[in-house]
Amino acid sequence: MPEVRVIARAQEDRILLRWTLNTPVSWRKGNRYGYTLERYTVSRNRKTLTKPEKIIIGQNFKPLPVSDWKGIAETSDNGAVMAQALYGESFSVEGGGGMASIINRAEEQQQRFVFALYAADQDFEIAKKAGLGYIDTTIQPNEKYLYKVIANIPETELKTKEGGVFIGILDYEPLPEPVDFVGIFQDGATLLSWNSKILKNTYNSYIIERSEDGNFYKKLNDVPYSSVNKEASKKDSRTLYLDSITNNLNYYYRIKGVTSFGEFGPYSNIVNGEGKKVLKYVPHLISKNLKSENEVELTWDFPEEGNKDITGFTLKRADSDQGGYKPVITEISPNTRKVSYNKLRATNYFKITAIGKENNQRDSFSMLVQPIDSIPPKRPVGLEGVIDSTGIVQLKWTPNTEEDLMGYRIYRGNQKNEEFSQLTQSPHVNFTFKDTIKVDNLNSKVYYQLIAVDKRYNMSKPSEVLTLKKPDIIPPTSPVFTSYSIENGVVQLEWANSSSDDVEAHYIYRKAKDDSNWQFIHSSDTNKKTTFADKQVEEGKYYSYTILARDISGLESQPSPPISVLIPKTTLKPAVKGFYGNVNTFDKTILLSWRYKEAEVSSFELFRAVNEQPSSLYKVLPAGTKRFSDTGLTINSSYKYIIRAVFFDGTYSKSKKIVIKY
Repeated sequence: MPEVRVIARAQEDRILLRWTLNTPVSWRKGNRYGYTLERYTVSRNRKTLTKPEKIIIGQNFKPLPVSDWKGIAETSDNGAVMAQALYGESFSVEGGGGMASIINRAEEQQQRFVFALYAADQDFEIAKKAGLGYIDTTIQPNEKYLYKVIANIPETELKTKEGGVFIGILDYEPLPEPVDFVGIFQDGATLLSWNSKILKNTYNSYIIERSEDGNFYKKLNDVPYSSVNKEASKKDSRTLYLDSITNNLNYYYRIKGVTSFGEFGPYSNIVNGEGKKVLKYVPHLISKNLKSENEVELTWDFPEEGNKDITGFTLKRADSDQGGYKPVITEISPNTRKVSYNKLRATNYFKITAIGKENNQRDSFSMLVQPIDSIPPKRPVGLEGVIDSTGIVQLKWTPNTEEDLMGYRIYRGNQKNEEFSQLTQSPHVNFTFKDTIKVDNLNSKVYYQLIAVDKRYNMSKPSEVLTLKKPDIIPPTSPVFTSYSIENGVVQLEWANSSSDDVEAHYIYRKAKDDSNWQFIHSSDTNKKTTFADKQVEEGKYYSYTILARDISGLESQPSPPISVLIPKTTLKPAVKGFYGNVNTFDKTILLSWRYKEAEVSSFELFRAVNEQPSSLYKVLPAGTKRFSDTGLTINSSYKYIIRAVFFDGTYSKSKKIVIKY
């Protein structure tokens, strides 16, 4: 069933509202029939009211007529898109270039819907003019409200579900700064990126600014920048922007977010840097010639035409290919293609670096040089161990027998398939080892592995992985409620199970508003079931729910943050009694009469239909009214009257109907 989606933003003295129906067909009908906006005051001075105070803010929120959009479209690109989506004979954006090309690929009704909502997201004023937004300034700082938006589409034409949001001035929070803003400066370009996924529910677009002096900033985009590719944004957490720059000049960048209500957030951190020209050619190590146990001659290739762009070469060395390269021979002539190094260790990784005249550099791929001994030790065997209750781990294994063995590298991991962390900075010379671990973290197991190392730093194959189970003193992680709904007086709960793998069951507890203790109401003994329907609730009452997990050791998680619900009153009270109508031909009237003894009646709603027309609200009569005289009638017509009582708590009685021929 189509439904109204509502979002809201609390500011210091007002509440901003946005809404729309969530399907193209329902959106088009909503534009025709409009929306009704209701506000219920639910709490005051942090106390819940026994009777929510209802006001109808408006009953006919619709788009402005087509004549009003002509001027708007001339001054606003988003206004032009919205006008075309609402009233255009065929949906295409003139002069839009790439945007028009994208639009024309999709089916017309869908594209009208998508781009209308995009325009509303980009401009809150356009959203209001399209009947999809409102600013409520008649609010009090000590109150909280439930806003309800109802589509006025007749149910006979399309059934829709109303939407709502609960908010107050107390919910106001300053807008956050953009997260993890970084810049990568390249040859003639800057690649900017930031984590937009974390703030996707706050900002829908961003303003990007650039400065050449760090003081005066200029916007790079005339309109807020946002990602058009929604499928990519679901997977990628970062937004990217590529800016063209001039090399060797310092540039400064900052961004700020824009909300769906047209608000601007604070600026991000500032990133700055320079673009550098990339050397055209890269050196390549092509051969190694071991002259002795300590000396090697290295040869590389580099195009002669690249000599004019460099000041020379530098030879770099490291113990590992993972990094830590340091210069060992510098200021090698641009014309040289061969160099000797005479301080070899057991394992050496070399790179040759071309040094550009603008201090730009290009590294070759690494080359491994191992003099003489290249035979690794045998794989360690017999690894075993135990863990006591305090987290002390005792490991032992069968010693290797190689004469040039230096020792062992010992590794530990929290997951069997992850890359293990090395525990020993230098090779461990013994065949026993003591480790200390935390037993109060979330991993129930710990894993160990050994590698034997000889004096030439040749490394054996890793040993078999040793798996040790920790003492179980860690409660499971907490489950959390993911959603809830109330249908026909039944609370439907859905949750995400605890992520711990030793959970035995999940337990749900309930507490009424005035109760001091939680009441157990349900347990789920399987990790697969994540829903529960609570039927033991009463209309008009507040309830809170929480859930916890218990593992096979009897340890319980922390209860989840509770959720609170109000069970709406949906039961209709009895209909009026003795609903009669008499025709007075002399006065040309129909006299209606009835009686009703129920308490807390605020008014009576009288509906009327003439002949085959549909019924509509005709009169709202005071609570004590017992009769009504209808005038202005047409001879030979059939009149259908429907009456129902309205109560102070917003509920209704059943309807009573009569048909009178006049």
